[in-house]
Amino acid sequence: MRTALFPEGFVWGVSTSAFQIEGATDRDGRGPSIWDAFAGGEYGDPACDHYARHPEDVRLMQDLGIAAYRFSVSWPRVLPEGHGRVNGPGLDFYDRLVDELLEAGIAPYATLYHWDLPQALQDGGGWTSRDTARHFADYARVVYDRIGDRVDTWFTFNEPWVAAFLGHGSGVHAPGLRSAADAFVSAHHMLLAHGLGLEALRAQGAARAGVVLNLSPVLTPAQLGDMSAGIPDEDAAAVARIDALHNRQFLEPLLRGRYPAELLPLIERTAGLGHIRDGDLDVIGRPVDLLGVNYYTPIAVQAQPSAPADPAFPGSEGVLFCSVPTAVTAMGWPIMPSGLSLLLRRLSEEYPETELMITENGADFEDVVTGDGIHDVDRISFVEEHLRALRTSIDEGARVRGYLLWSLLDCVEWADGYRRKFGIVHVDFTTQRRLLKDSALWYRDVVKRNGLGAERPKRPTLETVAARARVSRATVSRVVNGEARVSPDVRATVLRAVQELGYVPNAAARSLVTRRTDSVALVLSVPRHGGEALTSAVVQYVTSVLEGAGKQITLMLADTPESHRRIIRHVEARQVDGVVLVPPDGPDTLTERLARTGVPVVLLGKPAIASLVPHVDVDNAGGAREAARHLLDRGRHRIGVICGPLDLVAVQDRLAGHLATLHENGLRPVVAPAGLDSGSGAAAARELLSGGQGLDALFATSDELAIGAMRAAREEGLRVPEDLAVVGFGDIHAASCTTPALTTVRVPVADQALALARLLLSRLDGRHTSSVLLPTRLVVRATT
Repeated sequence: MRTALFPEGFVWGVSTSAFQIEGATDRDGRGPSIWDAFAGGEYGDPACDHYARHPEDVRLMQDLGIAAYRFSVSWPRVLPEGHGRVNGPGLDFYDRLVDELLEAGIAPYATLYHWDLPQALQDGGGWTSRDTARHFADYARVVYDRIGDRVDTWFTFNEPWVAAFLGHGSGVHAPGLRSAADAFVSAHHMLLAHGLGLEALRAQGAARAGVVLNLSPVLTPAQLGDMSAGIPDEDAAAVARIDALHNRQFLEPLLRGRYPAELLPLIERTAGLGHIRDGDLDVIGRPVDLLGVNYYTPIAVQAQPSAPADPAFPGSEGVLFCSVPTAVTAMGWPIMPSGLSLLLRRLSEEYPETELMITENGADFEDVVTGDGIHDVDRISFVEEHLRALRTSIDEGARVRGYLLWSLLDCVEWADGYRRKFGIVHVDFTTQRRLLKDSALWYRDVVKRNGLGAERPKRPTLETVAARARVSRATVSRVVNGEARVSPDVRATVLRAVQELGYVPNAAARSLVTRRTDSVALVLSVPRHGGEALTSAVVQYVTSVLEGAGKQITLMLADTPESHRRIIRHVEARQVDGVVLVPPDGPDTLTERLARTGVPVVLLGKPAIASLVPHVDVDNAGGAREAARHLLDRGRHRIGVICGPLDLVAVQDRLAGHLATLHENGLRPVVAPAGLDSGSGAAAARELLSGGQGLDALFATSDELAIGAMRAAREEGLRVPEDLAVVGFGDIHAASCTTPALTTVRVPVADQALALARLLLSRLDGRHTSSVLLPTRLVVRATT
C-alpha cells in the first residue's frame, strides 16, 4: 500500500471543549452553567484542570506537531449572568491561552458555544427564549473584542442538534428537559443565534467564521452491508424523515436559508410555527466560510408502524432505530469509516460551494496503563481507517481543509462523567498527570508526514505477548488454547499481557486447521420462562443471515452434560468454522470450554463472569434507568421494585440501573424478590402493597412480573394508573394486550439475532471484533 499523503497545507489538529477540560468552575468570577446544575457539581471540577495547566497542555500539542487547536470559550466564565457584566479574569484566561498557542506555532480556532449556557439565562427560559439568541450575539462581540485580533477561525456553535434534542427532547443532556416542542423551539433559536453571532463577528472583522454540526448518513439495515444498495420503498419515508430531523434541519437553514419542506408540518404539529419569524431564515442563512463536520457513526432505520417516537427525534413514530451489527467502540457506537466517505460525498454534491473541515472524529476505548505506556491499538486503527476514508473523499473532490481529532485529553464525557476515554493523552484525574498514549505518538508521525504511512499499525503478535510475559511463543499458544499443563502463575502472567496489549489470538496462535468447512454450529440451551421468543428469533435470523453468506447451519441442543461433551468434541474436531451460542440463564461452563477450542465463538447475552468471548447484549441498565426517569417525571416518588432471580445477569443490570437512578434522586426504593412468572409477580406486589409504604408505582424487571403486579393491584382495590403506575421490561406480546396496556421497555429481539450472525461473520473473516450493546427503548402505554 502506497503512502497516503494529504494535500499541501492540510491542517492537522485536535479539539476540546471548556466544560470538559477546564475545571475551575467557581474560580475567578465564573458563573454557573447548565452543566454545573445538571451534573450537580459531581464532575465539572477539576475535570482536566486545564484552566491552571493549559501551558503544559500547549507544550504537549507543540511536541506532537499540532497545527490547530479548536477550543471552546466558556460563556459563564466571560459573562457570569449571560449578558451585561463582563468578567475580566475570565477573558484574561483566553487571552493567555491564545498567546501561548501562537507562541507555540499553533493556530487557535475558537468555538463560542459548546453547550455550557449560563444558568442565569436558563432561569429566564434558556434556548426556548428568543432573547437568548440576542444575548449570544452580544457575547460573541465581547469575546471577539478581546481575542479577535489573534484568532482567525471562529465557530459559533458546536452540534446544535445535541444541545436542542438531547438537552430538551430526551433530557439526557443539560438542561435535562423533555419536551418535543421545546426541542424544536430551542433548535430554531440556536440557529438564529448562529446567524446573529455570525453578523457580529463579521462586523468586527473576523477572517473566517462558520459552524460545527454532528452529521450522520441515515441508512437502512441492508445498506449497512452494501452502501450501494437502494432504499426499499417501504423504508424511504422513514429514512427521509430521520435525515430531515438529524441532518437537514440544520444544513438547509444554514446553507440554503430554508427549512426542509417535509419538516415544517412536523414542527407545526409539535411546537407551532410562531417562533419562526419573518426574516429569521435570512439571518440564519448568511454564507459561512467553513462548515465543521463531526462524524462518529451512521444512523440505521427502517419503517415499523408500531414503533413509538424516539424522544430525541420528535415525530419519529413508525420508525425503528436499528442496531449496526459491526465492531463498536466502548460506548457501543458502531465503527463505520465508510460512513464518513458517504457523508462527505453527499455534502460535496449538495453544497459544492461550502468548504469543509473535520472538526471531531475519534473513539472511546478501554485503556490499560502499563509500565511502558498505553497501547491503544484500537484507537489508532479507528483514526487510521477514518483518515483513509477521508483521503479517498478528497481524491473524489471533497473540499476538506483539515482534520481535528477528538480529543487531545481524556476528559469529562458529559453525562458519562470520567468513564469515557476519547483522548490521545491519558489524564490521571487524581494526580492530573498527563501520559501520551501510543495513539498520540502515532498521530505525531501522521502530522509530521502529512499523511499515513505505507504500513498499517501492527496489532500485537504472539511474539509481542511472549516478550511482555517473558515466556516462549509456545507457552503463550498453550495458554491461549487453554491447555492444563501451564502453571497458574505463568497463565496469570500471560493473560495479563494479553489484556494489557489488547492481543487478539489469530489462527497461528490457535493452531487452527486451515481447511474451512463452511459450517457453523448454532448451540441452544433450553430457554427459561419467557425466553422462547428470543430463541425463536435467533434460530430464524441467524440461520437466514449465515445461510445467505454461504454457511451451513448445524443446530445443536445443549441441555445435558452429555450434550455438552458431544458439542465440545464436534467443535474440537473442527467440523465447524464457528459457533453461535445461546447459553443457559444459570451457571455456564460451556462458553469457556468452547472458547478454548480456538474456534471463533459469539455469545448471546453478557456472561456472568468476564470472558474474552465477544457477546451481543442489550442495554438493560439503560432501559431500567429510562423507566425510573419516566416514573419520576410523572410525579411518582414512592416506587417499589419487583425483582426476578438475581442469578440472571440481565436482572442484575436492570435492578442496578433502576436503583441507581432512584438513589440519584434521593429515593430509597423497596425491593421484593420474585421468580419468573406472573404468579410470583403478583405475590411480590402483594407483599409490597401491604407494607404500609403508600407506594404509587411499581417497576418489575420483566413484563410477566408486571402483569402479575397489575392483577394484585386490582385485587387490592387499586386503580392503574390513577393509584398505582406499573412499568415492566421486555415488551412481550401480552404487554400491549393488558387492560390497561402495559408501559414497558422494549428489547430489540430481531436486532440481537442479526447482530449475533454478523458478529460471527466478522470473526470468521479475521476482523477484530468487540462485544455489541444494543439500545432499548421505553414504550409508554396506559399503565403510567
